[in-house]
Amino acid sequence: MEYSTVGRGQEISAEGVVYDKGSIYGRLQSLTDLRKARGKRYSLTTVLMIVLLGKLSGANSPTEIAEWGVYHQSEVEALLRIKLKRMPERSTYRRILAYKVYETEVERLVGEYNQDGERGTICALDGKALLGMSKREDGTPEYALSVYDVTAGKTMAQIEVGNKENEITKAPEVLRLAKIEGKVITGDALHTQKRLAQTILDEQGDYVFPVKENQPNLYKNIRSLFAPEYPKPGFGKIQTDFLTAQKVNKGHGRIEIRTITTSEMLNAYAAWPGLAQVYRLEREFQWRRQGVCYKTSREVEFGITSLVREKTSPRQLLEIRRAHWGIETGSHYRRDVTLKEDATRFTIGHGARVLANIHNLVLALIRQTGFLNAAQARRFFAAHLPRAFSLLTTPFS
Repeated sequence: MEYSTVGRGQEISAEGVVYDKGSIYGRLQSLTDLRKARGKRYSLTTVLMIVLLGKLSGANSPTEIAEWGVYHQSEVEALLRIKLKRMPERSTYRRILAYKVYETEVERLVGEYNQDGERGTICALDGKALLGMSKREDGTPEYALSVYDVTAGKTMAQIEVGNKENEITKAPEVLRLAKIEGKVITGDALHTQKRLAQTILDEQGDYVFPVKENQPNLYKNIRSLFAPEYPKPGFGKIQTDFLTAQKVNKGHGRIEIRTITTSEMLNAYAAWPGLAQVYRLEREFQWRRQGVCYKTSREVEFGITSLVREKTSPRQLLEIRRAHWGIETGSHYRRDVTLKEDATRFTIGHGARVLANIHNLVLALIRQTGFLNAAQARRFFAAHLPRAFSLLTTPFS
């Protein structure tokens, strides 16, 4: 395929589509097409553009995408400047998306594209089961581990967790792909590992991790540090360096009170890479009806961070820890509920993993337009297909 320059930073495809070189359309041109020339009716770029346009417009499964393509054939032909006898069938999408090389290349494409745009400072590390795929030999579901920018609403990197691997062994790899220099990485207690903490520090990032019984000595020391003290008669209370911050949130008939207390007193004793503070975070939930509290629950979390007190106050640490759950609401929930990822059965080849990466891209594109509600955005693009097309032909600003 030959191109001619039409403007600064722009090119024109053989079909006559003008696009920015850093756009999704431009990057799709570089993907490897493994199909033989004989019998090939559609270019790889055309097929993937239809998938993305369909996804942005509300189609979820390969069957829905195929139906959407038939209903919008004239619009798609006009936007892509092509003429087709008929649109691709369901089997075409399933067969193309199943190639292993597409999983690897789409994974790389999505990560690089999302990293080119505006980024936040807090990234959440978390895994997700791909329930739409066939299960592994041991009966467990396929798994993917990702780094999600909770501020920008974009997945910076995502990799497969193999049959004989786990999140702990794959975490260093996905963090390097995500380019975390200057970022704060949050995770679950599973990720509270010395090797992973050191990897984050080596990549010039910082960490905030909860501590549970999987790190027994550290957990015991932090818990003892923040335990209420009852000094013996004649003895004064031990001096501490505790700093505390509190935040109250109200909504939906519930009050959430989050209180964090931090300390530097374990820094010299805990053999932990880069440890700068430990914390105790208490969450209290009060359910009220007509101003009367009828139910209360509390939970306590202990944790560690490499963020020094001089630059990160308890209130800031409180917000960073809460931001971690952005990966659940901004990514996992939307992929499963809005994009129907787990409900889409894709058991051949690597199609489900390719779709998972496409979903990460679709959600990032939606966030780029300013929509906070992904379902609302898809309804909008279904009625304004040229706007969806422009997202794919221009890069992040």
